[in-house]
Amino acid sequence: MIHIDTIISHTLIAAISDLYSASIEPNTIQIQETRKEFVGDKTIVVFPFVRIAKKSPEQTATEIGTYLQNHIPTIESFNVVKGFLNLSVSADYWSDVLFDALAQGEEYGKTAVTNDSETIMVEYSSPNTNKPLHLGHIRNNVLGYSIANILEANGFKVIKANLINDRGIHICKSMLAWKKFGNGETPETAQLKGDHLVGKYYVRFDKEYKMQIQNGIAAGETEEYAKEHAPIMCQARELLRKWEAGDAETIELWNTMNSWVYDGFEQTYTRMGVSFDTIYYESQTYLLGKQIVLDGLTNGVLYAKDDGSIWADLTAEGLDHKLLLRPDGTSVYMTQDIGTAVERFKEFGSMRELVYVVGNEQNYHFQVLQLILKKLGYSWAERIYHMSYGMVELPDGKMKSREGTVVDADDLMEDMNKTAAAISTELGKLDGLTPEETHSIHEIIAQGALKYFILKVEPRKTMLFDPKESIDFNGNTGPFIQYTHARICSVLRKAEEQSIAIPTNAGSYVCNAKEQEVIKILARYKESIQLASKEHAPSHIANYLYELVKSYNHFYHECQILNEQDTQAQLFRLALSKQIATVIKSGMQLLGITVPERM
Repeated sequence: MIHIDTIISHTLIAAISDLYSASIEPNTIQIQETRKEFVGDKTIVVFPFVRIAKKSPEQTATEIGTYLQNHIPTIESFNVVKGFLNLSVSADYWSDVLFDALAQGEEYGKTAVTNDSETIMVEYSSPNTNKPLHLGHIRNNVLGYSIANILEANGFKVIKANLINDRGIHICKSMLAWKKFGNGETPETAQLKGDHLVGKYYVRFDKEYKMQIQNGIAAGETEEYAKEHAPIMCQARELLRKWEAGDAETIELWNTMNSWVYDGFEQTYTRMGVSFDTIYYESQTYLLGKQIVLDGLTNGVLYAKDDGSIWADLTAEGLDHKLLLRPDGTSVYMTQDIGTAVERFKEFGSMRELVYVVGNEQNYHFQVLQLILKKLGYSWAERIYHMSYGMVELPDGKMKSREGTVVDADDLMEDMNKTAAAISTELGKLDGLTPEETHSIHEIIAQGALKYFILKVEPRKTMLFDPKESIDFNGNTGPFIQYTHARICSVLRKAEEQSIAIPTNAGSYVCNAKEQEVIKILARYKESIQLASKEHAPSHIANYLYELVKSYNHFYHECQILNEQDTQAQLFRLALSKQIATVIKSGMQLLGITVPERM
């Protein structure tokens, strides 16, 4: 059915033409939800039309209101508050909204992906193979996975991509530390996940490096010289040169340690509930990037310094000079990002957008990437979008992986499970379930709490993570929304046991104000998906769901459902409950969150 806002907008354009012999653009029309302190459902801001009408705001609003009421059957009445026209929509319209949504089922609010749909690639996760995933990676993964889901629900073909940063000086640091201090240790002998074992040696490198810096300073070196010439750092650089030269022993060690990390990552991704359609490896893309840079030098787009390093001059764009190849010929992050972007647009053709889900500390990096690609002549560079997000902070400050002060993703997920179990037990939420059911629901609650707590925050904001607050069964949390879904499922099961069939229309029942309040929010689901897609912000859906659930719970406590004596009212409320459960499940799935049917 046609949305009431669309009907009002089209009729308003006709009203301005008929009443004032003038035309207006659709973007001048402002239709809002009527504020709670006023009577009405929809409010039109009339001020933009006062100049056309050449009358007072009140007169203009009254004339437009009369026209709309006469031409739109579902507008029952209107009132004017200064330059604001408040329209009251009939109960029949809201009943139609409910049953139209019910007929669409789980597709309600979504736009179907077709053969003509435009393609968007979303890159997220992008871990380094020198350490395990941590809390910051969790925010990255749940944001990226959710954005991909939301874009698809808005009608785009989506490719979920992961770029594994499997080469570079940071990888060589872990490799070197293992060679020097590992004594042949493996994940099996250490009884550690592979990514945790490799991360241990990354921390060990940093500890040894800092000690050597202090030794150099004590021997009379400047701090800058000591950092640059510390023996272990020089050895790491040499290892990187050997890797890029294809040294067999170095490549063998690199393959072995990376395989340990991939096994560990896969376990973490599985528990986190995220996946990818395609995986790229920096080790396979950086050579293309190097060749593109060399071609740019030949073409005069880039320049070389006397030491052989290759640079991009971005001063004309208000930035500085950017290094693309080091004097020894080794590449930097920017080099491989250039190669990867070119490869992706070759592979998938004219994508609408290439979205990089990367923290805001890389804002400059992606600004430079886009500028360099433009300089190199790639017209699609404009379609690169950096979905920048804020860092996750803890009560005691920021995390530092090289110092071993991170909140490990695996440890956090396990702790969340234990917290969910403790709180559920204390509240008696899962009494009567089998141990297997209880264990499964603990995990569902824990993952829902973690993901929702992260996704309800506008992505660009830095957030403070509080595990205990995230598992509160009251308030704006995942478990609160999950519990409401389980509550509705319980009502629907009881109705089924009593052989009560959900109706497909309202019959002669006229829905009351409390029911209408829930349906009005239900009607905004598609709008929330579109806004979340446009702004790359899952927080719009998270907070929409919280508003919907709050409204439904208010209705649930105020209105009888199964015990309602009026059969038509009972059936209508069951239909309403069923569709609310469907939207909760659908919306939470867009966030990557499972909702249980029992809880």
